[in-house]
Amino acid sequence: MTQINQNFCDTLHHEAAADWQAATRHRFVDEIFAGTLSDAHLRRYLVQDYQFIDRFTALLGAAIAAADRYPARVRLCQFAAMITGDENTYFQRCFDYLGVPAAERAAPALLPVTRQFQELMQEAADSRRYLCALAVLCVAEGLYLDWANQAGRELPQSGFHHAEWITLHANDYFRDFVGWLRAELARTGAAASAVEREQARAFFRRAVALERAFFDAVYED
Repeated sequence: MTQINQNFCDTLHHEAAADWQAATRHRFVDEIFAGTLSDAHLRRYLVQDYQFIDRFTALLGAAIAAADRYPARVRLCQFAAMITGDENTYFQRCFDYLGVPAAERAAPALLPVTRQFQELMQEAADSRRYLCALAVLCVAEGLYLDWANQAGRELPQSGFHHAEWITLHANDYFRDFVGWLRAELARTGAAASAVEREQARAFFRRAVALERAFFDAVYED
């Protein structure tokens, strides 16, 4: 039987700590900060990661529709504008830099973990539950904040393609948004039923495991 916790978000982070730490301390993270991440590995990562934007935007839309408060809808709408604006621009600039053709940008061969992540986001959106959408969003954004926002690490001087991916996930706006997401997950989790919490817990755990696997896949043949 699942115990009811005062801070549902902290509980989920604690339960997924092993995969969370493995992702935030991954070789990929070390190399992008050092400026040694190869163009081949960055290209593979970005081409696959770009395939999440459509499903991720749909997940944001589902969260907006399911949110129980108007201010939450406004906050999520503002974040959706950033994803489809600044972040999308970064991808296009990197694709130009890396020489990625239009066909590969739009419809590359997907890695298994990419498909699994797409399916997870679709399932969370289709659940029409705000708590489930928040669980996946807290992983997708919170894990990136934690790896990019590490004290004592300076930005690489190797070019925009490394440094800008870090700064997109380590700035005051993003820190504030992730803090808000975590507070929303804690708030809605406290008011949810045991069944709803278990459903959100499953989404959270799957998402963290897939984030770790996605970083691993950058280096797999």
